[in-house]
Amino acid sequence: MTATALPANGKEAALSAPVILLLAATCGLLIANLYFVQPIADLVARDFTLDRAGVGFLTTLPLAGYGAGLLFVVPLGDLIENRRLILAMIALETVSLFVLSVVDNVWPFLATSFLAGLSATAIQVILPYTSRFLQGPAQGKAVAQLVSGMMLGIMLARPASGFNAEILPWHAIYLIAAMLIAAMLAGLAWLLPPRRPASGGAYGELLLSMAAIFRDTELLRRRAAYHAAMFGTFISFWTAAPLWLAGAPIHLSQGGIASVALAGVAGAIAPPFATRLFDAGYARGGTMSAMLIVIFAMLLTLAAQQGSVLLVVVAAILLDGAVSANLVFGQRTIYALAADLRGRMNALYIATFFIGGAIASAAAAWCFVRFGWPGAVILCIAMPAASLAYSLTERRTQPEGT
Repeated sequence: MTATALPANGKEAALSAPVILLLAATCGLLIANLYFVQPIADLVARDFTLDRAGVGFLTTLPLAGYGAGLLFVVPLGDLIENRRLILAMIALETVSLFVLSVVDNVWPFLATSFLAGLSATAIQVILPYTSRFLQGPAQGKAVAQLVSGMMLGIMLARPASGFNAEILPWHAIYLIAAMLIAAMLAGLAWLLPPRRPASGGAYGELLLSMAAIFRDTELLRRRAAYHAAMFGTFISFWTAAPLWLAGAPIHLSQGGIASVALAGVAGAIAPPFATRLFDAGYARGGTMSAMLIVIFAMLLTLAAQQGSVLLVVVAAILLDGAVSANLVFGQRTIYALAADLRGRMNALYIATFFIGGAIASAAAAWCFVRFGWPGAVILCIAMPAASLAYSLTERRTQPEGT
């Protein structure tokens, strides 16, 4: 299949199915780079003589960089020729990963992690770029492939990093990722057609317009808040769980922790069901159900404190599935609001919940060190519980695309 379109520069261009698959794989690897550190945070902290209270910063900085990139870099897609911007951001990601594979001091590691997170927002330039070259069902299929690549990247990053640490130094995962992304960069440089933005404008005007959109769109703010809480629990769990599972009474190895994370990938079956629920008019009920499932999953881990790995696996699957479903509910809702603002609304939505996840990650490590696993669970329950209470104030007359 080859789909053609007329980009803003007036020249016909095409994106073939293999190119779209390459873009999907690139999106998956870019987002995975934010999560490699989570299962190995304890190893990294030991190498850098960082106390456990500071472990949260290792997982926070990549997410914070991603949030910053969404707000300040992604808008450049409306000003700068897209192919050039995508390639430049992926090149910066490649350099950042090579640096992370060799750095031996915590401060350069943290700074480079932030930069890697920022450049990974190339994903959010790739998504609208791809959609511009396709129409109708082909566009929907391509966007679904890119989003699936992202979700698989998020879910497979932790087990990949954990299994790597079983047989190689923890740095090696960044070297492997750097070589893979460099190969993808070479392929994209050869295959991607140019696409110039249709309208100009000033960078400052774009940023101001995003602030106005966020201020004036209540449903966007609500959906961003809902998922910031859900994503915060997701990140908090995967920040604190490796520290908990490695200690008494469970004593899992890096490979064992990676296996738990790999089992959580089963939650990837949730988005298609969430799509059907949304289309049937159950976005609000589905959102509240997802919040309740996350609360139940976190309570389940308290019962696992006697050493039941099976309960942890079930909790991980429920958590990953509910958070993935809630992402679908949120994105479908905001996509139904205003087609001409979709890109900026999506950037605001994702930036908000990534910033929420970054803050929660730092808080999770502190709670675990101070209060053990029960303290981390209280944090993980408090966020969706607060979000659930907030959702009860939502007016039923608000449009949900249902």
